[in-house]
Amino acid sequence: MQSYRSTEQPAEVPNGVIHTASVLSNAGYSVSVTEDTAQPVNEPMRFYSQFEDHMEMCADAHTVAQYLDHHHEWFHRCAHPMKVEPIGTNSYALLIGRFGSFGYEVEPKIGLDLLPQQEGIYRIETVPVPGYSAVGYDVDFRAAMELVEGLPECNHEAQSDRAVLPVTTCVQWQLDLTVMIQFPRFIHALPKALVQSTGDRLLRQIIRQVSTRLTHKVLEDFHQTHGLTIPKRSNRWFFRKSETDLDS
Repeated sequence: MQSYRSTEQPAEVPNGVIHTASVLSNAGYSVSVTEDTAQPVNEPMRFYSQFEDHMEMCADAHTVAQYLDHHHEWFHRCAHPMKVEPIGTNSYALLIGRFGSFGYEVEPKIGLDLLPQQEGIYRIETVPVPGYSAVGYDVDFRAAMELVEGLPECNHEAQSDRAVLPVTTCVQWQLDLTVMIQFPRFIHALPKALVQSTGDRLLRQIIRQVSTRLTHKVLEDFHQTHGLTIPKRSNRWFFRKSETDLDS
């Protein structure tokens, strides 16, 4: 599978809202919405993407694993301002925020199960949210994180820090995300290439908005909790693959 590097920087969007203008600029299209065209069609449209990224922790893998294992202590504060509700021992309901295009918006709420680690690998999978039924969309979220110890590369202010924590741990993760959206009829009246590019970009912005915020806060929270200097933040993003089913 070929890898692609994205040079586009993630934009901070207030309250998780991505407006039409941020997804599609200067398109030159206008859509007349009537009561009939606002009704959804029966067949949903599928968008699929894979992303990978990493973050450096200035500690050994055992210390990082202990922190990640106690997610009930940090998940709520790191996910803020996204709304989080525990729905199980290792699972949470997460209200991501409003996202949309062409006046059509969805406010995804998903259940995430933070599975216990197996040989240094953590997995996060989608689970149903009790008492909640998604209308117009479905999200399948599958992530895997692996802890890999490396040579000391952290920018510690004092050399004594290196003696205490002689290694760093790279948290490498990849995400497979499938989103099924039941668009209104007027969206399907647009050119397929336009719908595809809009959906793909919308999908990337959702991932970046959530991941950039959550990853940075976990990184910050871990180092502050352990009294460590936060390493220089990396802006690298790797976009691997995107698929869209337009003929569904």
